[in-house]
Amino acid sequence: MTAPARAAAAERSTARSALALVLLLAIAASVAAIGSVLSAPGIAGWYAETPQPMWTPPNAVFAPVWTMLYVLMSVAAWMVWRRPDSPARSRALRAYAVQLGLNAVWSPAFFGLGALLGAPGAWIALVIIVVLDFAILATMIRFGDVSRLAATLLVPYWGWALFATTLNAAIAVLAR
Repeated sequence: MTAPARAAAAERSTARSALALVLLLAIAASVAAIGSVLSAPGIAGWYAETPQPMWTPPNAVFAPVWTMLYVLMSVAAWMVWRRPDSPARSRALRAYAVQLGLNAVWSPAFFGLGALLGAPGAWIALVIIVVLDFAILATMIRFGDVSRLAATLLVPYWGWALFATTLNAAIAVLAR
């Protein structure tokens, strides 16, 4: 291959990689936006009226934290995607998709079902978030098979999800 042909191939590869990162960021932003829209009525109503555990952060904390976490998740997935195609990479990206799907379901379940059902809705959401916690751990393990750095980028997300699990559990107990 000639030098100009190699340069053109490298440019196409860089453009494809950048497009993949933008797409992964857009998918995460879509999950966040859908969750936010579907959760807003429950946040202003049921959640605001339900007793909160003393370790509940102010509402203003959630958006910046989730923004950072979605960026880290997307970059981690992109790092895995950039690796050569392999069964390990495919398993890792499938695990990522599963946990992202569970992530998308939890907010509407917690805030929406909480608004509709009260405590039973919070208990249903608790089951979902516990499954999500294990799905994130599985994703971290699968990412670690492909890229240790990508797995490490998911650690703050897992920590936040575990913290959210404690909030969900406490609210389920406190809800009437």
